[in-house]
Amino acid sequence: MSETITQVVKKGYGAVAREGLSSENEGIANIAKAFGYSQAELNSIPAQANMGLSCGNPTAMASLQPGECVVDLGSGGGLDVFLAAAKVGAGGRAIGIDMTEDMVALARRNAEKSDYQNVEFHLAEISAMPLETNSVDCIISNCVLNLVEDKDAALQEIFRVLKPGGRLAISDIALKQELPKAVREDVAAWTACISGAISFDENHTKLIAAGFSGVIITDSGSDLNSYQEGGGDGCCAPVVDAKTQSSCCGSSVNDDAAKKTAYHDHMADLMENIDFNEFAASVKIFAIKPE
Repeated sequence: MSETITQVVKKGYGAVAREGLSSENEGIANIAKAFGYSQAELNSIPAQANMGLSCGNPTAMASLQPGECVVDLGSGGGLDVFLAAAKVGAGGRAIGIDMTEDMVALARRNAEKSDYQNVEFHLAEISAMPLETNSVDCIISNCVLNLVEDKDAALQEIFRVLKPGGRLAISDIALKQELPKAVREDVAAWTACISGAISFDENHTKLIAAGFSGVIITDSGSDLNSYQEGGGDGCCAPVVDAKTQSSCCGSSVNDDAAKKTAYHDHMADLMENIDFNEFAASVKIFAIKPE
């Protein structure tokens, strides 16, 4: 992975973890609902676990069973881990993997406050998970693989940790057509889950190359412009320039209010210039590690 992109993503999502976003904010709750979460699901987990970063609801498609071990990649505040924990029950395990220290710390605080007994969170990158080979029944993720630059390495690691017959069930962003050059080269658009996305066909090709079978990729039909529901507190992550230590619009990263405004102003500019739905889609990706 490119160190520049990785560091930008870490800093951006670290800033989100410190912002105090939660389902108590109507806009943040509405983003989750737009991508398939019910109010009952949001009520069942810590409010701070949802920060409006989703592009789908992977637990709804994963067919999780009691006693299973499920791993959530890029687990953030723990949203999908906590929902998965309820499905696998006391005899199962729900594990979160995230490369951002602030996100892992937030998820652990959320778990402790709500006294979850069957969850754990690890600080690690997807391409190097601290998990045994052939140890996981199901892997989920939510708008995360598009953020990974070396997707082949990530998929190989996912394949390694899954048990034979294990499944991959993720929500992500896939391109329907090539993005304009200005968007492809915009780091904010990468961290906002679009310029790092790849096409439907490329996703399929990479999954097959990693060894998966039964690959199914479907357009969920969700409106990507739903991120605007969050107003000044929604959307993906405030992007921090790795070199200048400033926000995308030039405000000091120490000025939290300016940082939020700068990021969302920038996202608004992107959405004014292109319709994200024209170029990309929220997708459900399912694949199996052969027996």
